[in-house]
Amino acid sequence: MAGSPQRIAVIGLGSMGFGMATSLQRAGFAVTGCDVSADSVARFVAGGGRGAATPAEAAREADIVVSVVVNAAQTEAILFGKAGVAETLPKGAVFISSATMDPDVARRLAARLTESGRLYLDAPISGGAQRAAQGELTILASGSRDAFAKARPALDAMAAKLYELGDEPGQGAAFKMINQLLAGVHIAAASEAIAFAAKQGLDIHKVYEVITASAGNSWMFENRVPHVLEGDYTPRSAVDIFVKDLGIVQDMARNAKFPVPISAAALQMFLMASASGMGRDDDIAVAKMYARITGAPLPGLKS
Repeated sequence: MAGSPQRIAVIGLGSMGFGMATSLQRAGFAVTGCDVSADSVARFVAGGGRGAATPAEAAREADIVVSVVVNAAQTEAILFGKAGVAETLPKGAVFISSATMDPDVARRLAARLTESGRLYLDAPISGGAQRAAQGELTILASGSRDAFAKARPALDAMAAKLYELGDEPGQGAAFKMINQLLAGVHIAAASEAIAFAAKQGLDIHKVYEVITASAGNSWMFENRVPHVLEGDYTPRSAVDIFVKDLGIVQDMARNAKFPVPISAAALQMFLMASASGMGRDDDIAVAKMYARITGAPLPGLKS
Protein backbone atom coordinates (compact mmCIF):
# COMPACT_ATOMS: atom_id res chain seq x y z
CA MET A 1 0.00 0.00 0.00
CA ALA A 2 1.38 3.38 -1.00
CA GLY A 3 1.65 6.03 1.70
CA SER A 4 0.21 5.58 5.17
CA PRO A 5 -1.73 2.35 5.67
CA GLN A 6 -5.48 2.52 5.91
CA ARG A 7 -6.75 2.65 9.48
CA ILE A 8 -9.21 -0.12 10.20
CA ALA A 9 -11.31 -0.78 13.30
CA VAL A 10 -12.58 -4.32 13.85
CA ILE A 11 -15.53 -4.43 16.23
CA GLY A 12 -16.04 -7.92 17.62
CA LEU A 13 -12.99 -10.07 18.32
CA GLY A 14 -14.66 -13.45 18.58
CA SER A 15 -13.44 -16.48 16.66
CA MET A 16 -14.24 -14.88 13.29
CA GLY A 17 -13.44 -11.26 14.09
CA PHE A 18 -10.11 -12.04 15.71
CA GLY A 19 -8.97 -13.94 12.63
CA MET A 20 -10.15 -11.16 10.34
CA ALA A 21 -8.34 -8.55 12.43
CA THR A 22 -5.09 -10.53 12.37
CA SER A 23 -5.41 -11.04 8.60
CA LEU A 24 -5.78 -7.29 8.13
CA GLN A 25 -2.83 -6.65 10.41
CA ARG A 26 -0.71 -9.15 8.50
CA ALA A 27 -1.61 -7.34 5.27
CA GLY A 28 -0.11 -4.11 6.61
CA PHE A 29 -3.15 -2.18 7.82
CA ALA A 30 -3.19 -0.20 11.06
CA VAL A 31 -5.80 -2.20 12.97
CA THR A 32 -7.63 -1.31 16.16
CA GLY A 33 -9.68 -4.02 17.86
CA CYS A 34 -12.70 -3.61 20.11
CA ASP A 35 -14.74 -6.20 21.96
CA VAL A 36 -16.95 -6.49 25.03
CA SER A 37 -14.35 -8.96 26.32
CA ALA A 38 -11.32 -7.15 27.70
CA ASP A 39 -9.38 -10.41 27.45
CA SER A 40 -9.99 -10.58 23.68
CA VAL A 41 -8.76 -7.01 23.24
CA ALA A 42 -5.70 -7.71 25.39
CA ARG A 43 -4.93 -10.79 23.29
CA PHE A 44 -5.11 -8.72 20.11
CA VAL A 45 -2.90 -6.00 21.59
CA ALA A 46 -0.38 -8.64 22.70
CA GLY A 47 -0.15 -9.66 19.04
CA GLY A 48 0.80 -6.13 17.99
CA GLY A 49 -2.61 -4.56 17.39
CA ARG A 50 -4.21 -1.55 19.00
CA GLY A 51 -7.07 -1.76 21.45
CA ALA A 52 -10.10 0.41 22.11
CA ALA A 53 -12.66 0.40 24.90
CA THR A 54 -15.71 1.39 22.83
CA PRO A 55 -16.82 1.28 19.19
CA ALA A 56 -16.73 5.09 19.13
CA GLU A 57 -13.11 5.11 20.28
CA ALA A 58 -12.14 2.42 17.77
CA ALA A 59 -13.83 4.24 14.88
CA ARG A 60 -12.28 7.63 15.57
CA GLU A 61 -10.16 8.55 12.51
CA ALA A 62 -10.78 5.11 10.95
CA ASP A 63 -11.03 4.74 7.19
CA ILE A 64 -12.91 1.45 7.52
CA VAL A 65 -14.86 -0.22 10.31
CA VAL A 66 -15.43 -3.98 10.08
CA SER A 67 -18.29 -5.10 12.30
CA VAL A 68 -18.15 -8.82 13.15
CA VAL A 69 -21.01 -9.40 15.57
CA VAL A 70 -23.82 -11.95 15.76
CA ASN A 71 -26.98 -10.20 14.66
CA ALA A 72 -28.80 -7.08 13.53
CA ALA A 73 -29.52 -5.84 17.06
CA GLN A 74 -25.82 -5.88 17.96
CA THR A 75 -24.95 -4.20 14.65
CA GLU A 76 -27.44 -1.42 15.31
CA ALA A 77 -26.11 -0.93 18.84
CA ILE A 78 -22.55 -0.71 17.53
CA LEU A 79 -23.60 1.86 14.96
CA PHE A 80 -26.08 4.05 16.79
CA GLY A 81 -26.02 3.06 20.45
CA LYS A 82 -24.21 4.81 23.28
CA ALA A 83 -20.51 5.25 22.35
CA GLY A 84 -21.38 3.88 18.92
CA VAL A 85 -19.45 4.14 15.69
CA ALA A 86 -21.69 6.87 14.24
CA GLU A 87 -20.55 9.28 16.98
CA THR A 88 -16.99 9.43 15.67
CA LEU A 89 -16.60 7.76 12.26
CA PRO A 90 -15.24 10.32 9.78
CA LYS A 91 -17.37 11.39 6.83
CA GLY A 92 -16.68 9.27 3.77
CA ALA A 93 -15.47 6.28 5.80
CA VAL A 94 -17.06 2.88 5.19
CA PHE A 95 -18.79 0.59 7.64
CA ILE A 96 -18.56 -3.10 6.62
CA SER A 97 -21.34 -5.11 8.24
CA SER A 98 -20.59 -8.85 8.44
CA ALA A 99 -23.51 -9.99 10.60
CA THR A 100 -26.17 -12.29 9.19
CA MET A 101 -29.48 -10.40 9.21
CA ASP A 102 -32.79 -9.84 7.48
CA PRO A 103 -32.17 -7.93 4.22
CA ASP A 104 -34.80 -5.33 5.17
CA VAL A 105 -32.88 -4.53 8.35
CA ALA A 106 -29.63 -4.23 6.39
CA ARG A 107 -31.32 -1.74 4.07
CA ARG A 108 -32.65 0.28 7.01
CA LEU A 109 -29.28 0.47 8.77
CA ALA A 110 -27.54 1.38 5.52
CA ALA A 111 -29.99 4.18 4.76
CA ARG A 112 -29.57 5.68 8.22
CA LEU A 113 -25.77 5.62 8.09
CA THR A 114 -25.61 6.87 4.49
CA GLU A 115 -27.76 9.88 5.42
CA SER A 116 -25.00 10.87 7.85
CA GLY A 117 -22.38 11.01 5.11
CA ARG A 118 -20.73 7.64 5.68
CA LEU A 119 -20.72 4.53 3.46
CA TYR A 120 -22.27 1.15 4.27
CA LEU A 121 -21.27 -2.19 2.77
CA ASP A 122 -23.53 -5.15 3.39
CA ALA A 123 -20.96 -7.96 3.54
CA PRO A 124 -21.91 -11.18 5.35
CA ILE A 125 -19.19 -13.79 5.58
CA SER A 126 -18.80 -17.55 5.29
CA GLY A 127 -15.89 -19.87 5.95
CA GLY A 128 -15.26 -20.43 9.64
CA ALA A 129 -12.60 -19.30 12.10
CA GLN A 130 -9.66 -21.05 10.41
CA ARG A 131 -10.30 -19.42 7.06
CA ALA A 132 -10.86 -16.08 8.79
CA ALA A 133 -7.40 -16.35 10.33
CA GLN A 134 -5.91 -17.26 6.94
CA GLY A 135 -7.58 -14.36 5.14
CA GLU A 136 -9.53 -16.84 3.00
CA LEU A 137 -13.17 -16.10 3.76
CA THR A 138 -16.00 -15.95 1.28
CA ILE A 139 -17.61 -12.51 1.43
CA LEU A 140 -21.05 -11.85 -0.05
CA ALA A 141 -21.13 -8.10 -0.53
CA SER A 142 -23.45 -5.46 -1.88
CA GLY A 143 -23.32 -1.68 -1.76
CA SER A 144 -22.45 1.44 -3.69
CA ARG A 145 -19.44 1.78 -5.97
CA ASP A 146 -17.92 4.23 -3.51
CA ALA A 147 -18.34 1.76 -0.64
CA PHE A 148 -16.69 -1.01 -2.65
CA ALA A 149 -13.84 1.26 -3.75
CA LYS A 150 -13.09 2.33 -0.18
CA ALA A 151 -13.40 -1.17 1.27
CA ARG A 152 -11.73 -3.22 -1.46
CA PRO A 153 -8.17 -3.39 -0.04
CA ALA A 154 -9.53 -4.66 3.27
CA LEU A 155 -11.92 -7.08 1.58
CA ASP A 156 -9.08 -8.49 -0.50
CA ALA A 157 -7.04 -9.05 2.67
CA MET A 158 -9.86 -10.96 4.37
CA ALA A 159 -11.31 -12.98 1.50
CA ALA A 160 -10.31 -15.71 -0.91
CA LYS A 161 -13.60 -15.16 -2.73
CA LEU A 162 -15.34 -11.80 -2.89
CA TYR A 163 -18.75 -11.78 -4.56
CA GLU A 164 -20.03 -8.36 -5.63
CA LEU A 165 -23.77 -8.96 -5.61
CA GLY A 166 -25.31 -5.60 -6.36
CA ASP A 167 -25.20 -1.90 -5.70
CA GLU A 168 -27.83 -1.89 -2.94
CA PRO A 169 -27.31 -3.04 0.66
CA GLY A 170 -29.55 -5.99 1.50
CA GLN A 171 -28.64 -8.08 -1.51
CA GLY A 172 -25.60 -9.56 0.23
CA ALA A 173 -27.80 -10.34 3.24
CA ALA A 174 -30.35 -12.08 1.02
CA PHE A 175 -27.69 -14.26 -0.58
CA LYS A 176 -26.40 -15.18 2.89
CA MET A 177 -29.86 -16.23 4.02
CA ILE A 178 -30.15 -18.65 1.08
CA ASN A 179 -26.82 -20.11 2.15
CA GLN A 180 -28.00 -20.38 5.76
CA LEU A 181 -31.23 -22.10 4.70
CA LEU A 182 -29.21 -24.79 2.97
CA ALA A 183 -26.56 -25.00 5.69
CA GLY A 184 -29.13 -25.45 8.43
CA VAL A 185 -31.06 -28.10 6.50
CA HIS A 186 -27.87 -29.99 5.69
CA ILE A 187 -26.65 -29.95 9.32
CA ALA A 188 -30.02 -31.18 10.56
CA ALA A 189 -30.04 -33.93 7.90
CA ALA A 190 -26.46 -34.95 8.72
CA SER A 191 -27.35 -35.12 12.42
CA GLU A 192 -30.39 -37.27 11.75
CA ALA A 193 -28.48 -39.60 9.43
CA ILE A 194 -25.48 -40.24 11.65
CA ALA A 195 -27.62 -40.78 14.76
CA PHE A 196 -29.92 -43.13 12.80
CA ALA A 197 -26.87 -45.06 11.59
CA ALA A 198 -25.67 -45.44 15.17
CA LYS A 199 -29.11 -46.67 16.26
CA GLN A 200 -28.94 -49.28 13.48
CA GLY A 201 -25.73 -50.60 15.03
CA LEU A 202 -23.54 -49.48 12.13
CA ASP A 203 -19.90 -48.51 12.53
CA ILE A 204 -20.36 -44.76 12.18
CA HIS A 205 -16.72 -44.20 11.25
CA LYS A 206 -17.31 -46.53 8.30
CA VAL A 207 -20.61 -44.73 7.59
CA TYR A 208 -18.67 -41.48 7.35
CA GLU A 209 -16.16 -43.05 4.97
CA VAL A 210 -18.88 -44.48 2.74
CA ILE A 211 -21.16 -41.44 2.65
CA THR A 212 -18.38 -38.97 1.93
CA ALA A 213 -17.56 -41.06 -1.17
CA SER A 214 -21.22 -41.38 -2.21
CA ALA A 215 -24.05 -39.31 -3.64
CA GLY A 216 -25.59 -38.66 -0.23
CA ASN A 217 -22.65 -36.56 0.89
CA SER A 218 -22.88 -32.83 1.59
CA TRP A 219 -20.27 -30.27 2.60
CA MET A 220 -21.87 -30.06 6.03
CA PHE A 221 -21.92 -33.85 6.49
CA GLU A 222 -18.24 -34.03 5.58
CA ASN A 223 -17.30 -31.04 7.76
CA ARG A 224 -19.47 -31.59 10.84
CA VAL A 225 -19.80 -35.35 11.34
CA PRO A 226 -16.13 -35.70 12.42
CA HIS A 227 -17.11 -33.69 15.51
CA VAL A 228 -19.67 -36.41 16.31
CA LEU A 229 -17.12 -39.17 15.68
CA GLU A 230 -14.77 -37.44 18.14
CA GLY A 231 -17.53 -36.76 20.67
CA ASP A 232 -16.46 -33.12 20.56
CA TYR A 233 -19.24 -30.53 20.62
CA THR A 234 -17.01 -27.52 21.26
CA PRO A 235 -18.76 -24.76 19.31
CA ARG A 236 -17.24 -23.78 15.99
CA SER A 237 -20.70 -22.54 15.08
CA ALA A 238 -23.37 -22.92 17.73
CA VAL A 239 -26.87 -24.43 17.67
CA ASP A 240 -28.33 -21.04 18.57
CA ILE A 241 -26.82 -19.49 15.44
CA PHE A 242 -29.16 -21.62 13.37
CA VAL A 243 -32.08 -20.96 15.69
CA LYS A 244 -31.53 -17.32 14.77
CA ASP A 245 -30.76 -17.74 11.08
CA LEU A 246 -33.48 -20.24 10.23
CA GLY A 247 -35.85 -18.02 12.20
CA ILE A 248 -34.93 -15.15 9.87
CA VAL A 249 -35.59 -17.44 6.90
CA GLN A 250 -39.07 -18.16 8.28
CA ASP A 251 -39.78 -14.45 8.75
CA MET A 252 -38.63 -13.64 5.22
CA ALA A 253 -40.66 -16.49 3.75
CA ARG A 254 -43.80 -15.54 5.67
CA ASN A 255 -43.53 -11.93 4.47
CA ALA A 256 -43.08 -13.18 0.89
CA LYS A 257 -45.88 -15.76 1.28
CA PHE A 258 -43.38 -18.41 0.17
CA PRO A 259 -43.56 -21.94 1.67
CA VAL A 260 -40.34 -23.27 3.23
CA PRO A 261 -41.39 -26.52 4.95
CA ILE A 262 -37.98 -28.22 4.88
CA SER A 263 -36.16 -25.36 6.57
CA ALA A 264 -39.09 -25.06 9.01
CA ALA A 265 -38.54 -28.68 10.04
CA ALA A 266 -34.82 -28.06 10.43
CA LEU A 267 -35.53 -25.04 12.62
CA GLN A 268 -37.58 -27.24 14.95
CA MET A 269 -34.62 -29.61 15.36
CA PHE A 270 -32.33 -26.73 16.34
CA LEU A 271 -34.99 -25.35 18.68
CA MET A 272 -35.31 -28.74 20.40
CA ALA A 273 -31.54 -28.98 20.79
CA SER A 274 -31.41 -25.46 22.22
CA ALA A 275 -34.32 -26.14 24.58
CA SER A 276 -32.44 -29.26 25.77
CA GLY A 277 -29.58 -27.06 26.96
CA MET A 278 -27.37 -27.40 23.89
CA GLY A 279 -27.77 -23.90 22.48
CA ARG A 280 -24.10 -23.05 22.90
CA ASP A 281 -22.83 -26.43 21.71
CA ASP A 282 -21.55 -27.00 18.19
CA ASP A 283 -24.41 -26.96 15.69
CA ILE A 284 -24.00 -30.70 14.99
CA ALA A 285 -25.22 -31.24 18.57
CA VAL A 286 -28.59 -31.85 16.93
CA ALA A 287 -27.17 -35.38 16.57
CA LYS A 288 -26.61 -35.49 20.32
CA MET A 289 -30.26 -34.55 20.84
CA TYR A 290 -31.33 -37.45 18.60
CA ALA A 291 -29.11 -39.76 20.62
CA ARG A 292 -30.64 -38.66 23.91
CA ILE A 293 -34.18 -39.17 22.58
CA THR A 294 -33.57 -42.54 20.93
CA GLY A 295 -30.68 -44.07 22.84
CA ALA A 296 -28.49 -44.11 19.74
CA PRO A 297 -24.92 -44.78 20.92
CA LEU A 298 -22.73 -41.85 19.87
CA PRO A 299 -19.11 -41.33 21.01
CA GLY A 300 -18.61 -39.37 24.19
CA LEU A 301 -22.24 -39.66 25.36
CA LYS A 302 -23.42 -41.61 28.37
CA SER A 303 -25.79 -44.41 27.43
